[in-house]
Amino acid sequence: MKKQDVFQIYQDCILNTYTRQPRIFVKGKGMTLVDIDGKKYLDFFPGWGVSNVGHCHPRVMSAIRDQVSKLIHIPNNFYHTQQAKLARELIYQAFPGKVFFCNSGTEANEAAIKFARAYGKGERFEIITFENSFHGRTLGSLAATGQKKYQEGFAPLPEGFKVIKFNSWPALEKTISDKTIAIMLELVQGEGGINVADRAYVYKIREICDKKNILMIIDEVQTGIGRTGKMFAFQHYGIEPDIITLAKALGGGLPIGAMIVKKKIADTFKPGMHASTFGGGLVICKAALGVLRAIQKEHMLKNAQKMSAYIFERLDALKARCKIIKTVRGIGLMIGIELNIEGKAITEECLNRGLVINCTHNTVLRLMPALNVTRKQADKALHILEKVLLKFS
Repeated sequence: MKKQDVFQIYQDCILNTYTRQPRIFVKGKGMTLVDIDGKKYLDFFPGWGVSNVGHCHPRVMSAIRDQVSKLIHIPNNFYHTQQAKLARELIYQAFPGKVFFCNSGTEANEAAIKFARAYGKGERFEIITFENSFHGRTLGSLAATGQKKYQEGFAPLPEGFKVIKFNSWPALEKTISDKTIAIMLELVQGEGGINVADRAYVYKIREICDKKNILMIIDEVQTGIGRTGKMFAFQHYGIEPDIITLAKALGGGLPIGAMIVKKKIADTFKPGMHASTFGGGLVICKAALGVLRAIQKEHMLKNAQKMSAYIFERLDALKARCKIIKTVRGIGLMIGIELNIEGKAITEECLNRGLVINCTHNTVLRLMPALNVTRKQADKALHILEKVLLKFS
């Protein structure tokens, strides 16, 4: 199929819900993408953090091939070994709890919202979230999202959400009421501009949740599965949440979501209260196990920590020479470069030069390379980025 044929079919047959770049990728391996013309790109923003272990990782591919040849789907009123193994591994990596499997981040957050409502038993139902947060596109998670631009055109949204200023203790104290059942937050706001939660603030949230029997829900959809240099972002903060939600990187490119709840509250959900037809299917669970094994066996968390320090050092040095860079922030390999100009033209120029990055909130460039990124790959990406940023300075 020729490029123009593909573009025309998208125009004629596919809903226009994305702002797409005019590239058609046909192959990927590790951190390299290849387009229909054979041009190679270094991917420093792999699918909003989906491909944390790189594109088509051998362990993931092997797991998928093995399972597809045996059995693809059975309904969730039966048991299967891959779901059992994955649940056990996630709990081992996170905290003693139980898992609900679904298909995406927004579904995982919907499950958390429903779980919190059930825990409140109709007496407490309000959930506090934060400005510039992003929790998903379905109505419940959209109502939880603290960005009006995503909510426009979809009123009325579900009630019971209170959105407050991020990292503001006075705002939180003022908002908590006898109707509050949960506080839901990202520890690094991805779509909000790579805003990092203050350690002391998170610790205070944990304290007040314990005091008032409020659930602390951490949205780890983008930060989880090694993105911040630890398996989960909450592990940087010295606390344990009551609930975490996962998706994106967990499946290695296949769709999966998960909610993990502490064991002491897990019985809040009873049979029939929530479900997902495809949640925790055989193929996707086997793929996710491949992801977790790749991270562990190939020491990717250690590499992410080492490469994070190197990339931040390089970017801080670049900031001193580049007048359009305001700040560089983030944790691990979840990196934001805030500019004093809009970043769209910069991402487009980087793409033309063979580097895939992203811009969020109009002025924040996002770099989220795979956890196994090498120094050579980082140098190449930073060389391209530096040339482009200096061009626009």
